Order: sequence, then C-alpha cells, then structure tokens
Amino acid sequence: VLILVAAKTGPQKPLKDELVGTWTLVSAVDTMPDGSKSEPWGPNPKGVYMFDANGRFTQMLMRSDLPKLETRLAGTPEQHKAQAQGAIAMYGTYSVDEAAKVINVHFEGSTFARFVGADGKRVVTSITSDELRTANPATSTGTKAESVWKRVK
Repeated sequence: VLILVAAKTGPQKPLKDELVGTWTLVSAVDTMPDGSKSEPWGPNPKGVYMFDANGRFTQMLMRSDLPKLETRLAGTPEQHKAQAQGAIAMYGTYSVDEAAKVINVHFEGSTFARFVGADGKRVVTSITSDELRTANPATSTGTKAESVWKRVK
C-alpha cells in the first residue's frame, strides 16, 4: 500500500509583499553581447534597493573604490569621471506582474538623466525571506545584468 502525504505549505505571499523592505547589494555581474562577464560596480559593490508597500522604490549602486574628495566640487576631471561612471541612483514607482515575476519600474528621477521618465523591467529570478535575485535583460550599456541582494533586518 502506497500512502502519499501532501505537505501543507499554506498560501504563498504575493511577490509584491515579499519585495517590501530594504535590500543591500551582494553582487552584480553583467554579461556582454559576446558572452564575456564583468563586474560594473567592482568586486565589492555597494548598493541599496528599497521597496515600500505603496509602490515606491529607490535604488543606488556604486563602486566601493570611488575617489574620496574633500568636497563634491573638488577633484580632478579624472576623479569626477570615476565618480560619475562608478555610481548611479534612481527612484520612482513600481508595480509587480505576479505571473511573470517581473518588477515594472517607472523612473521619476535618476543620476543618469536618460532614465528620467522611462520604464524598466527587472525579472525576479528567485526570492526568499533573505535573498533577492534579479535580472535586467537590457541595461543602458547593452548588457544583461544579474544582481543578488540581501534583506536588511
């Protein structure tokens, strides 16, 4: 006699509810059109991704080796270029396509002006209570970006 026992897992929370909170960047890897990989934010990237329950988000990504200037106005042209290329911040609204596991973002503001007013998609490749993995299939640099985030507790 074969007896099957079904595990009772209970209802799963909607993805939008699982996203709400603050996440810190663990890793970010871009795949170039030729298949090669790069770490656009360096080997020890810094970043935060925040989602609130009302459909607002903010995200910041930066290299950990940015030049340390005395003031924002000080520095050489090379240092300013390193800072501009080594950090990005954005904020706006988001919605979730539960079936497709996609976060649809609308950029209201960004340090990369081309994003302002634009929309983007982030595919959630996996999510647990502690870890969020996302993919951006079409970045502004023509690469596919994959990021790993850890929930802040």
